[in-house]
Amino acid sequence: MRTAPTILHLDMDAFYASAEQASKPSLRGKAVIVGGLGPRGVVATASYEARVFGVHSAMPMAQARRLAPNAAYLVPRFGFYREISEQVMGLLRTLSPLVEPLSLDEAFVDLEAGGAAWDEESARLTGVRLRVDIRAVTGLTGSVGLAASKMLAKIASEQAKPDGLVLIRPGTERALLGPMPARTLPGVGPATGDHLRRAGITTVDEIAEAGEDELVRLLGKAHGHALYAMALAHDDRPVVAEREAKSVSVEDTYDVDIHDRVRIGLEVQRLADRCVRRLRDAGLSGRTIVLKVRRYDFSTLTRSETLRGPTDDPAVVREAAARLLESVDTTGGVRLLGVGVSGLADYTQEDLFAQAQLAAGEAGAEQHPETERADVPVEEEPAAQAGHLWRAGHDVRHTEYGHGWVQGSGLGRVTVRFETPDSEPGRVRTFRTDDPRLEPADPLPLVPRRPEASPRTA
Repeated sequence: MRTAPTILHLDMDAFYASAEQASKPSLRGKAVIVGGLGPRGVVATASYEARVFGVHSAMPMAQARRLAPNAAYLVPRFGFYREISEQVMGLLRTLSPLVEPLSLDEAFVDLEAGGAAWDEESARLTGVRLRVDIRAVTGLTGSVGLAASKMLAKIASEQAKPDGLVLIRPGTERALLGPMPARTLPGVGPATGDHLRRAGITTVDEIAEAGEDELVRLLGKAHGHALYAMALAHDDRPVVAEREAKSVSVEDTYDVDIHDRVRIGLEVQRLADRCVRRLRDAGLSGRTIVLKVRRYDFSTLTRSETLRGPTDDPAVVREAAARLLESVDTTGGVRLLGVGVSGLADYTQEDLFAQAQLAAGEAGAEQHPETERADVPVEEEPAAQAGHLWRAGHDVRHTEYGHGWVQGSGLGRVTVRFETPDSEPGRVRTFRTDDPRLEPADPLPLVPRRPEASPRTA
């Protein structure tokens, strides 16, 4: 492990919810919950104001509504979040060529590799400047952890939340980790935590005191060795600039179980097209097509088929998914469907074009226009962008009142609050859902884009 705290971990604060608050002046300082709004939806992110009520990510949305009935509940806008993420990742890449994104809002950076830091003071100054730059470019806040290893940098950023910076000085790691709960260490989830607790181990110090042999006996060789090393603050994992994706997949959970076999087939085809768009956006192709079906009784089935070579052809993926569906009994209804592609590669074998022709038939060998790469985020259903299905939180424009966002809709009406990121809280108006003066709109930038140089030049 290195001797200077030059590994940086950035974690944006309540990212989705904070982006929504910055975008919507009327929601600033209020409880905001982003996620699936149907009966089976889950919370993606809760603002810090919502967390006061006990709401947290991965919680069922129905439970969140009971805990915080007066919060604002919004459908995610993944395309918007991705744009902000690209701005943040761009700032990180000015610091070092070794940036390891973990998600849209989280990444490791090896500051030493980019010459941005070489000791404690330079690392701290770099972290301070990064937080200032992120706020200037995106209007949002992020928490920064600095340490000599990835594990400790991530722990530091957790301690820094929200909107802070924590640096763990080399030599102080053991004393810092010791009293922390065992769940603090990577790889100690609920199951491992329960297993350790039954053995009387609840803190990191107690993990270290148990010894390597005992941990191997309790958890197995690989997990026991790794956990003992982490308890001693040993973590030599490097920051890896390109994290290899193992699969690409999309799935939808339905508010009401689907029983109609034709409808199920159409849903699978639609998911296959979305999956291919995601593949192409990543510049990937894959050999193994995977179908996931969760039935009415919560039993989950997966079926897979491996092709002769990698493909990103929608006709091939649709046909393979349809064949897989034929082997699944759906008579009792399904509540979730998913299509994925694994065995990824960054190329496509030319001879698979013939396979696409066979799948599509002679008349349909030419690719359909709707299966070309689309600009809509793959996580959102196409209906959210077309067909005027007004989703809570999504952007709209009115020919008279200008830019706004959907507060809610139902019974043939849609309620819109008209405001922009740099306006005062706006007025609310209600329209018919088919009002020709109202149409979906693209999100506005949180910070007005200026042609002059970035804030780093000041």
